[in-house]
Amino acid sequence: MAPLKNKVYVVGVGMSKFIKPRGEVDYPEFGLEAAVKALNDAKVTYDEVEYATCGYVYGDSTAGQRVLYQLGMTQIPIINVNNNCSTGSTALLQARNAVASGMVDCAMALGFERMARGSLGSTFSDRTNPLDHVSIVMATERGFEPKAPGAAQIFGNAGIGYMEKYGATEDHLAKIAEKNHRHSSKNPYSQFRDIYTLEQVKQSPKVFGPLTKLQCCPTSDGAGCAIVASEAFVKKHNLMDQAIEICAQVMATDSPRLLTTDAIEWAGADMTRRAAADAYAQAGITPKDVQVIELHDCFSANELLTYDTLGLTPPGQAHKLIDSGDNTYGGKYVVNPSGGLISKGHPLGATGLAQCAELTWQLRNWAGDRQVPDCKYALQHNVGLGGAVVVSIYKKANSNRTQPHVGYNPATEARPITQEEYNKAVAKEQNRAQFLEAKL
Repeated sequence: MAPLKNKVYVVGVGMSKFIKPRGEVDYPEFGLEAAVKALNDAKVTYDEVEYATCGYVYGDSTAGQRVLYQLGMTQIPIINVNNNCSTGSTALLQARNAVASGMVDCAMALGFERMARGSLGSTFSDRTNPLDHVSIVMATERGFEPKAPGAAQIFGNAGIGYMEKYGATEDHLAKIAEKNHRHSSKNPYSQFRDIYTLEQVKQSPKVFGPLTKLQCCPTSDGAGCAIVASEAFVKKHNLMDQAIEICAQVMATDSPRLLTTDAIEWAGADMTRRAAADAYAQAGITPKDVQVIELHDCFSANELLTYDTLGLTPPGQAHKLIDSGDNTYGGKYVVNPSGGLISKGHPLGATGLAQCAELTWQLRNWAGDRQVPDCKYALQHNVGLGGAVVVSIYKKANSNRTQPHVGYNPATEARPITQEEYNKAVAKEQNRAQFLEAKL
């Protein structure tokens, strides 16, 4: 994938708390909160946004419009995106492409989700399941457990395959979950903030194979948002000191290795390899140059595999990164300082944009007790089975320090939005529909 010519910067981010799906808050409120926070962070109103992409998996076809019309009906293009669990990053990629191509100077990527409680299942029973090809290969090679969630079986079998091939153990998987729950305790946006011992992780109820409940991401509700802009826009609005450059962003889909007998490949390992290799080349760096990583740990097994496929370790040595402590504070990398999907939560459409928000705060040095020291490059990895992987690499636009300007630090305090904050973000009055009042 050829790099786009124009630089693109993240100038504003925002997110809601991730919460258990209880039906207490609807998607228009989640989406509005994240969008208002991102606009306030960028010091712009919705009138400045020329293009928007809205990611969600569970919802009707123009839910993005329903959310954003609360900020104004400015007649901009609003593209609704669904790419399974990589939906949020796909929305961000589309917004970035619109800016990088020169089509617009300012775009919004918004992701939100209101999910049903319990394990993910197929929504439609009267048509082909998009993962039938993987499920057939897996069932033929390793069997299929009717009572276990399908995603847990795909990722669980991939983890088992890695253990069989390279010597990793169930303890390595449990240590990943223990780390992420510990990291999550310092993230005010996380669905879960409890710290668990390694033994508690291992003794929690079994879900599939080596995976216990505390090694699996929950279903979640929530939203995330990013405002991306051209260099000209950033300079015009005096935003360079807080701007984060997207210095590489690559999407890859599956290769034929997906449908081989190698269980590691069933989790989309090869698309991560491809996206990561191309992203490092675009950015002109190697994995050694990265300090902080938000990766798609939907299950502890996938975090283990991803150490390898992102090139953080030599092939087959992902478990050694855990043994050396090089995946947490004080080590070579800090992986999932937010708590990751396992503990922060996983509202499918919002996940990629929440990862972007966390890395933006880290590169601005705003992350407080969970701050990774000396951040120069940050890497984001978001995967959706079926499949699509987006790998993004970020760096701060300059070395100038900046402080939050919204009256509090959004990286360390998860506040609801106020009427005053909404008023700062909303479009001018002639672009608003009077009957469509936002619920604050």
